[in-house]
Amino acid sequence: MEEIVDHIPEEAPKKKKKKAEKDSTPTRGIETMFRVTSKNHLQLSAMADNKANIIISINAIILSIVISLLIRRFEESPHLIFPTAILVVVCLTTIFLATISTRPKVNYYTMTKEDIKNKTGNLLFFGNFMNMSLDDYQWGMNELMKDKDYLYSSLTKDIYFAGIVLGRKYKYLRLAYNVFMYGLMVSTLAFIATSLFLV
Repeated sequence: MEEIVDHIPEEAPKKKKKKAEKDSTPTRGIETMFRVTSKNHLQLSAMADNKANIIISINAIILSIVISLLIRRFEESPHLIFPTAILVVVCLTTIFLATISTRPKVNYYTMTKEDIKNKTGNLLFFGNFMNMSLDDYQWGMNELMKDKDYLYSSLTKDIYFAGIVLGRKYKYLRLAYNVFMYGLMVSTLAFIATSLFLV
């Protein structure tokens, strides 16, 4: 009997420890999911900005070459005006679309204490708290950290709207690359056609 009684206190902490580990596992998984998703969005956004910068640089170089070399030859070679105009329009349109893809679009909204009490808005997004006082913001963050559901809801909204912005970036970036790719082909064919048939 003494051995059984002595054995019980050793098993109880182990069971409690295992139970605590099981209870903490879903929380860790959720936190990891939010962290990985946010990191992926940031990496994809940086990739989109980098691609936009590349295509803007390429088209700026093409425009500078066109302006410095081809425009001077219009008087002696007027047949170059039409294909050059196509190339200039293509480059300008590509630069415009790539610039739009990198242009920040922020919806500003100043949260109030009532919004925080009603669990609306998102304290994790700077556009919602940039006009708040420091005291109100600290109070709101304390309220957010006390409520796990409100915290996860705010993180979910943050990821969702980051994804919306990311989708918009890639939409305009894809348009920019398509305009550049097909426009460059058309302008090249126009240069070849005018050189062969109109000289």
